[in-house]
Amino acid sequence: MIIQVPALDDLPTLRAIERAAGEPFRALGMASVADDEPPSLAQLTEFQRAGRVLAAYEEPGPGGEGRRPVGYLLWEPVDGCTHIEQVSVHPDRAHRRIGRALIDRAMGVPPMPSRQWGKDGGPVPLTLTTFTEVPWNAPYYARIGFRILPEAELTPGLRAIRAHEAALGLDRWPRAAMRREPGWSG
Repeated sequence: MIIQVPALDDLPTLRAIERAAGEPFRALGMASVADDEPPSLAQLTEFQRAGRVLAAYEEPGPGGEGRRPVGYLLWEPVDGCTHIEQVSVHPDRAHRRIGRALIDRAMGVPPMPSRQWGKDGGPVPLTLTTFTEVPWNAPYYARIGFRILPEAELTPGLRAIRAHEAALGLDRWPRAAMRREPGWSG
C-alpha cells in the first residue's frame, strides 16, 4: 500500500469511497449518515492544495495498472493537534489495516500550516469525533490507541466541532471526541 497526498485527478474517487463507506450505516438504522453527501470536489481540492489529505493506494500491478485510491483521510489543525476530519476506506478493502495505516501516517503529519511540530519538536496528538456505538467507529479507535475525552478535557476547537455536529443532527446517536497521544505504538 502506498499512502500519499492524492493528485487532483483522484479526488472524484475519494467521493465515491465516501459514499460506499457510508452504506454500512444504513443497516444500523442510520440512513441519514449513509445518505450524507461527501465533501465536494471544491472542498477536497482545498484539502489537497493545503496538503491535508492522505490517500491509500493499491500497489500497482506488474504493468503499473490498478493504482487507485482505496481509502483516504482528511485532517486539519485544531488547538495544536492534528484533527482527523474524515477517514474512509472502501468496504471492498475493509479489514486490511488501511484505515489504521492512514491514521498512523497522520500521526507523523505536523498539524500547523507552517509545518511546525509540538513544543518538544515531535509529533502532536491526534483527535477526532465519532459515533460511540458503531463498531467500526469508537470501539475501533479505542483499539488503536484513542481514548474518549471527558467533557472537561474538550478544547475550544473540539467544543466548536461537537456543537456543529449537533446542529447537523449527528447527536441523534451517541458521539464523542477522542484523542491519541504521540508515541502510541499498539
